Amino acid sequence: MTEIITALSDISDRYEVLFVDLWGCVHNGIRAYPEAVAALQAFRTAGGTVVLLTNSPKPRAGVARQLQGFGVPEDAYDTIASSGDSARAAMFLGAVGGKVYFMGEWERDAGFFEPMQVVDDPVEISLVPLPDAEGIVCCGPFDPFADPAVNRPDFLYAKQKGLKLLCANPDIVVDRGDRREWCAGALARLYEDMGGESLYFGKPHPPIYDLARRRLAAIGRSAPDSRILAIGDGLHTDIAGAMGEDIDSLFITGGLASSETNTRHQPDQDTLNSYLEKEKSSPRYAIGQLR
Repeated sequence: MTEIITALSDISDRYEVLFVDLWGCVHNGIRAYPEAVAALQAFRTAGGTVVLLTNSPKPRAGVARQLQGFGVPEDAYDTIASSGDSARAAMFLGAVGGKVYFMGEWERDAGFFEPMQVVDDPVEISLVPLPDAEGIVCCGPFDPFADPAVNRPDFLYAKQKGLKLLCANPDIVVDRGDRREWCAGALARLYEDMGGESLYFGKPHPPIYDLARRRLAAIGRSAPDSRILAIGDGLHTDIAGAMGEDIDSLFITGGLASSETNTRHQPDQDTLNSYLEKEKSSPRYAIGQLR
C-alpha cells in the first residue's frame, strides 16, 4: 500500500538523489510553490542532490531561465535534465531526417533548434512545410486550448507519407495556474492512434533517465537506484517512469490528479488506493503537495 507522508523530511534521509518533476510539483506554470522550494533547499543542505527531471521541450538553459522567472532559486537544485535536450540529441542524430515540419509556439520553442555541442557531426536541420518534410518535430500544439483532433487532416497526410513524429514533451496535459492546456504528448498519442509512428524521449521513457544519470556524473555525483527518489504528479509519466527504472517514487496527489484522489491538503487514503488500483500504479509514497 502506498504510504501517505506529511513532508519530504519524513523520508529524505533514505535517499541521496531526487529526480523532481517541475510543473505541478515545484511551480504551477506561473509561480513557484514556496513550500516545495524550501523542501528541496533543505534536502540539499543536508547533503542531497536534486536533479530537476522535466518533460519540458526546452533545453536546459531555457528551463533555468523559466525557473528564474517563476521564482525558483538556483540553490533549490543541482542540475536539470529535460525531455527537450534528450529529444534534441535524437533530432540532430537524424531520427526524423533533416527537413522537418515544426509544431509548437516558435517564440517559446525556438531554442529547441539551437546547436548541441555533445552531438558529433550533427544532421543539418531545416524547417519546411509539411509536404516537403522528412519528419515532424512536435514541441506542442499550435493552440494549447484547441482539441488535438484539429490536427487530424495533417496527421493523415503525414501518416500516408510515412513520417515519424518526434515528441519533445510526452505530457498529455498541464495546468497553467487554473487553466488546463494540451501538450505535445496528446498530439503524439493521436498520431499513434491514427497509425503513425511517434518517438518519445521524456518521462516515462528510458532516454531521459539516462540523461539524468549523465548529468549527475557531470557534476561528480552518483547514487545506486535504491537511493534515488522520483517525485512527480503524473502517474503515467513521473510514476510510471520511476517504476520502469525500479526506483522509489513520491506521488504528488494535489497536481493533475487532485480530484481523482480527493486531495485538499492531503489525499484521502481510501480514494487514493482505489484510484491507484484502477490505474495499476504503485508509488511508494504519496503527499498532497511537495513540502
